[in-house]
Amino acid sequence: MIEFWVVFTGLLVGVTCGIAGVFLILRRMSMIADAISHTVLFGIVMAYLVTQTLNGFWMLVGAAFAGILTAYLVQLLHSSGIQEDAAIGVVFTSLFAAGVLLITLYAGNVHLDVEHVLMGEIAFVPWDKWSLLGLAMPKAVWMLLLVLVINIAFLLLFFKEMKLATFDPVYAATIGIPVVFLHYGFMTSISFTTVAAFDSVGAILVVAMLIGPAATSYLISKTIKQMFVYSMLFGAAASVIGYYLAKFWDTSIAGMMATTVGLIFIVTFISQKIIERRKKALVHKLEMS
Repeated sequence: MIEFWVVFTGLLVGVTCGIAGVFLILRRMSMIADAISHTVLFGIVMAYLVTQTLNGFWMLVGAAFAGILTAYLVQLLHSSGIQEDAAIGVVFTSLFAAGVLLITLYAGNVHLDVEHVLMGEIAFVPWDKWSLLGLAMPKAVWMLLLVLVINIAFLLLFFKEMKLATFDPVYAATIGIPVVFLHYGFMTSISFTTVAAFDSVGAILVVAMLIGPAATSYLISKTIKQMFVYSMLFGAAASVIGYYLAKFWDTSIAGMMATTVGLIFIVTFISQKIIERRKKALVHKLEMS
């Protein structure tokens, strides 16, 4: 049963991050995921200092606050003339450093350490359970299921608007679509996804799950809907395969999951290049005949 919960948690991480990562890739915002994965530490610490509890709900609220604050500050600096990558670098290093300082000063005796937030440990997930309506499941599973529902609901409600705002934001704004609201709503969902996953795979390695499956699906998809399906499948496959490879080699589970994401991307990329070359060779042969 322990192995089931570990594998199921990894699968939920892959699917949830796979959904969230698609528009990150399409909107060319991959690095903002890296920024939020660091700045959620600041939000989590602030939530603890205000509530004096490590309750998962308040952790989500703190993470959402940190994600929105990160997106707002990056946008503010970028609109002031600073390059976007520089703005992201300044914001995430500053807020992350502030989070580390707050932990050192005010939460040193609490089970809220930087290594836990960054690296996570999915093998410990089955021992931390919540009970709801007589159903006991690991806390990470409850949180990931909640965030998965939030991500799906956001897509169902705003899919057309997000698609238009992604590919033609100027036109979207002119016809009355709330582009700014969608942007910050999307950043909030990314924050939720990040903090829900940090217990299992860590805030740094969750970036691999957010970006890798979506980037891989981008290589082979012809529509956005296909991209969502492939991204979820790649994320789930990387989690399950990564777990059993980690078990076989007795190594870090989260690290092997992230490595598997990279291997899937490389294999898909090389396969696509081989297929493209064969198509070009066939077309050239037909033209010569």
